[in-house]
Amino acid sequence: MLVIRNRSLRRLLRVLIPFVAVPAAVLVGAYVFKDKVYAYISLIITILAIVLFISGFEKRETGSRRMVIVVVMTVLSVIGRFVPVIKPVATITVISGVYLGGEAGFLVGAMTAVISNFFWGQGPWTPFQMFSWGLIGLFSGLLAGRLKTSKILLYAYGALAGFLFSMIMDVWTVLWMEEGFSWEPYFAAITTALPMTLLYAVSNILFLISLFDPIGKKLERIKRVYGI
Repeated sequence: MLVIRNRSLRRLLRVLIPFVAVPAAVLVGAYVFKDKVYAYISLIITILAIVLFISGFEKRETGSRRMVIVVVMTVLSVIGRFVPVIKPVATITVISGVYLGGEAGFLVGAMTAVISNFFWGQGPWTPFQMFSWGLIGLFSGLLAGRLKTSKILLYAYGALAGFLFSMIMDVWTVLWMEEGFSWEPYFAAITTALPMTLLYAVSNILFLISLFDPIGKKLERIKRVYGI
């Protein structure tokens, strides 16, 4: 597996990819929906997410082992999208970020969206889903120390993740309905989606209560056994 040796470059990529390159790709794609460029945008975000993940490790062997675990977590997350009504995607993404690092969390979230949409339907919403779940995974990694030690903060973050996902997806809603983005229809979309947003928030808390510790303990054990 490719390893980026330069530490300064790795640090730069960890900032530029999730906060500049991916949002820029999403916004560029948002204005070319009619040409189905969203498929290329999804591919670009996938590549960026992989590069971000690679930037998070130094040793090739360790990175390969982490990749295997990330693949397993992504599969679990994709399967989670088939759960009726409430889905544990954000929860599995959060767990991945906390125990495997923010870069891994971003990759799990982004790949869950693009892979599961082969079943649920690809479209211009896919890059927004990739970005939304990716950010949830990234920030969970950045807050890992606090989220592991405080259940209150963990559940609050889970609820916030539900609102973050909905608010980013409402940007797509406005762009789909209007010629461009404007605040008035955006706030209307947020208000209309509030019941579903609350459902996201509550379901994330419930899934974190039931899944965070069991999966987290298994990941910690795997990390110890394989030196990850």
